[in-house]
Amino acid sequence: MRVLIINTAEKTGGAAIAARRLMEALKKSGIKAKMLVRDKQTDEVTVVPLRKSWRHTWNFVWERMVIWKANRFHRQHLFAVDIANTGTDITSLPEFKQADVIHLHWVNQGMLSLKNLQQILASGKPVVWTLHDMWPVTGICHHAQTCTRYIRHCHECPLLAHKRYKDLAFRTFQKKLRLYAHAPLTFVACSHWLEHLAQQSALTKGLPVISLPNPIDTRLFHPLDRLQVRQELGLPTDKRLLLFSSMKITDKRKGIDYLVEACRLLRQTHPDFSRQLGVVVMGHASAEYTSLFPFPVYSLDYRSEEKDIARVYNAVDLFVTPSLMENLPNTLMEAMACGVPCVGFHIGGIPEMIDHLHNGYVAQYKSATDLANGIWWSLNDGDYPSLCEAARRKAVNSYGEDNVARQYIHLYNQITEDHD
Repeated sequence: MRVLIINTAEKTGGAAIAARRLMEALKKSGIKAKMLVRDKQTDEVTVVPLRKSWRHTWNFVWERMVIWKANRFHRQHLFAVDIANTGTDITSLPEFKQADVIHLHWVNQGMLSLKNLQQILASGKPVVWTLHDMWPVTGICHHAQTCTRYIRHCHECPLLAHKRYKDLAFRTFQKKLRLYAHAPLTFVACSHWLEHLAQQSALTKGLPVISLPNPIDTRLFHPLDRLQVRQELGLPTDKRLLLFSSMKITDKRKGIDYLVEACRLLRQTHPDFSRQLGVVVMGHASAEYTSLFPFPVYSLDYRSEEKDIARVYNAVDLFVTPSLMENLPNTLMEAMACGVPCVGFHIGGIPEMIDHLHNGYVAQYKSATDLANGIWWSLNDGDYPSLCEAARRKAVNSYGEDNVARQYIHLYNQITEDHD
């Protein structure tokens, strides 16, 4: 069986990382998998880039211009929506023609247009679409948040300044309705949370929507000697270290302000314990938050190589993700595979990953107080060695690449048989 995985980028962003990991997992399971991207970033031979062209840049710019105009030239929410009005026809590529299954991932920002998606579906090949956000099942937004218009029909989009019933969201939703009708298409959500949201959309009516997790190589992400790794990274060996990681630390959706507040609360309520703590902040612009924490902060640049990322997880005692918007975060999966307990808010797919009081702590949404409680409990009241073992076991059993690959192969076999 030949599977073509399609994503805008090869390594940048959570969807790209998950898509590439799936390709590798499928290859190890005997599937002839390739990945088609617009932005290639390695020399991996099974990752095929689109032919370089000035059109890729123009596609991106033109889409932003249309959105900008529809939003009365406001920059707010400019990248919170996509309309897929430009892209590249991939159906003539040999990799497409050879594939038995087309597997879409995140294809926005000029990778594929709605017209290109129609060409793919018209080819008759069975198509799987993994949802890394809500865009495939809404009009134009990547995250509907509290808006429920997508359940019936998007209109008067809250992310557009120009409030009209038949706005850009309405028109794009209408195009998607026509596009998906009777299409050989299966939606796969990475979490049960997103599966439930997708099933409510009018766009998925009559189409299968299932949940399958993203995979991780638990032989690469695995426990190491913590003391040795700390010495190699130049981190203190006499501190209990918390880790906050984000590609862009200043992204408010990642919730670092809640972690800062939780640390301040810990210093007030547990002064003796707080003297033991340090915070490792990994990501771009990490040094900007150094002065805000009441504990020593150790800034690390963002790592792109997975071996380096695994070493950072192995250097800390606890991974804290106060993110305000998540599906099935790769960071949680990585930390757990390294045997590191996790603390996060009750949002998105996080409660599916962290089993409360078993391998970590699920805090009340947007509660810095409960986030502080989770950090304290995990490092004091909980049986810490048991938390570490349970975190590793959950990652291996639920997200190990062999297990996830088998589930996807079963899906591919099923849809190709149905298609025949």
